[in-house]
Amino acid sequence: MSESQTVAYLGPKASYTHQTSIEDVFIAVQARTSAIGVVPFENSTNGPVFFTLDLFADRHRRFPDIKVCGEAFVDVHHCLLGRIRSAPVDGNLATLRSSTSSPSTSGTTTPTAYIPLPKKPLTKPLHNISHVRKLYSHPQAWGQCNAFLSTYLRQTERQDCSSTSRAADIVSIDSNAEGEEAAIACELAAKVYSLDILARGIEDERGNRTRFLILRHSDSDDTNLDTKALAHIPNAAVFKTLVSFTVAHTSPGALADSLGVFGKYGLNLTSISSRPSGMAAWHYIFFVEVLGTTSDKKEGKGAIDAALRDLDKVASSWRCLGSWEVKEEGMEVVERPTNP
Repeated sequence: MSESQTVAYLGPKASYTHQTSIEDVFIAVQARTSAIGVVPFENSTNGPVFFTLDLFADRHRRFPDIKVCGEAFVDVHHCLLGRIRSAPVDGNLATLRSSTSSPSTSGTTTPTAYIPLPKKPLTKPLHNISHVRKLYSHPQAWGQCNAFLSTYLRQTERQDCSSTSRAADIVSIDSNAEGEEAAIACELAAKVYSLDILARGIEDERGNRTRFLILRHSDSDDTNLDTKALAHIPNAAVFKTLVSFTVAHTSPGALADSLGVFGKYGLNLTSISSRPSGMAAWHYIFFVEVLGTTSDKKEGKGAIDAALRDLDKVASSWRCLGSWEVKEEGMEVVERPTNP
C-alpha cells in the first residue's frame, strides 16, 4: 500500500480502531475515498458485531463492491473512566467501602437454581464509584463487561455510543459538577480525554479479543490473493472465505441443503451467523466462514468454487464477500476427504 492511500476505521482517536461509524467505513471504501477499511467483526466474549453483519447484508445494494481481504486481532481491555470523588457526598466511609467491596457481598455472585456458577468480576473499582449514575459506551462493551457492571453498577443507566472513544469524549465534557457520568473505554482514552481511571481491566475474560476484517474495493488490484504465493502453500485451508446467502423459508430443508454443499467438498465451516434479510418478516440472511479460498491456481476448479456452484442451485441468492489469509494463531486445520 502506498503512503498516499488512506485507511478508514471506526471511531475518533483512542478507539480500539481509530470514521464516526462502521457504516462510514463501508461508504468510504465503496466510494474509494479510502483504499482500505477496518471494521470489527466479532468479539471472543460477546460474539458477532451485528452492525457490521447488517452492512454486509447490504439490503439496499449500497455496497456491491466491498470485499474482505484480511483480518487482524486486537486484545481488548476495558476501563471505567470518569471523575474521582475523594469521598461520598454523605461523608460516610462505609459507603466508600461498599462501592469497592468484594463481589461476594453484592449478591450478584450468589449461586441460584438458574445460575449455579455465576461469573465473578476479575477486578474491583480503584476508587469510589457510588456517585456514577449514567454510563456511556459502545453496545459491544456491555456484554464484554457484564460481570463487573452487574456487581458494581447494576442500577446505572446505560447509553449506547458509536464508539468507546466517543463515550469518553462525552464524559470529558460532562457539565455535571458531581461527575455522575462515566464511560467504558480503553486506557488510552483516559489520557486523550483527561479522565480518571475508576477501574481497570473490567472485561469478563482476560483473553478478551476482537477480530477486525480489512475491506477493499473489488476493483482494487490488492484485493485478489497472490496466486503465485498460493502455489507454494500446501493447504489452501490457511485461508478463509466469507459467504452470505438467503434461502426460501417455505422450502423444507433449504438451509440444511445450503450448508451441506460445503461438507460435500470437505470444507470446514468455522462460523455461521444470521441477520434479518429485510425481504420479509422473519426472513434471514446467513453468513458462513469457510476454510479455503476461491482465488487459487486451479482457476475456478477448487473446492469452494465447486461448493458455490452447488449453492447456486439450492439457495435463493448468495454472494462471496472475499477471501483472506487466516491470522489467528493456533488455528488447527483439519483436512477432510471429499465425498465421492
